[in-house]
Amino acid sequence: MTLLRIEKNNGIAIVSLNRPDKRNAMSFALLKELVRTAEKLKKDRSLRCVILTGEANVFSAGIDLADLNNPQNRAFAAWELIKPGQSLFQKAFLVWQELPVPVIAAMQGYCFGAGMQLALAADIRIAHPDTQMSIMESRWGLVPDMGLSRSLKGLIGLDLAKELTLTARIFDANYAKEIGLVTHLAENPLQKAQVLAEEIAQRSPDALAAAKQVLDAMEHSPNKSLRLEKIWQLKLLLGKNSQLARKKDKNPEVTFAPRQF
Repeated sequence: MTLLRIEKNNGIAIVSLNRPDKRNAMSFALLKELVRTAEKLKKDRSLRCVILTGEANVFSAGIDLADLNNPQNRAFAAWELIKPGQSLFQKAFLVWQELPVPVIAAMQGYCFGAGMQLALAADIRIAHPDTQMSIMESRWGLVPDMGLSRSLKGLIGLDLAKELTLTARIFDANYAKEIGLVTHLAENPLQKAQVLAEEIAQRSPDALAAAKQVLDAMEHSPNKSLRLEKIWQLKLLLGKNSQLARKKDKNPEVTFAPRQF
């Protein structure tokens, strides 16, 4: 079975976790596939937006405990945790932040542990109100180690981040929206994500890449954000798509060139 199902249409890629029999739990193989897929999408200059979702009305029930507890995987996991740089467990999620296009998570069913960390790596999160969510790692005697310390930063206060992490409490998407973990609620999250993606796709692909990088720097590298504003604006003014954007504003039939940057 293909671990990720990918559909592309009009510059929008829908990437679906495809382990329905396991409630889309994250196996080591799925983590590797997430990295491979994101790296491939990163090179696609026709891409405008990515939607992350899960098959069988479930986003992800978290890490695959059978994989995690398998003695054959212990040496691999130990090496990933001690080697320099990002581990596979971090890269599989943070790589989506590195995409030069917006990433939207469309969530329903369960969004636990590793699933939660994948959703947090998206730029925008849309959830069904009944979606069950949890930063669940402490329940298994573990700490969130899939980039949560970066992806959660700025979304909620440190005290609340600690409370949810320490308790591993399960909460619904209504509460997540209230505290800022979810951007929008929708009865059909994927449909709403597609509508939003189509709206985003009407903008210059280079402007999308620039805005994502500048706004991420505002949160994670504030000392660089002002310089990035200037650098990106100069690149955009010299590029093709900025000129096309001004033409498109008067004539919606104008189409953008593939992403230049």
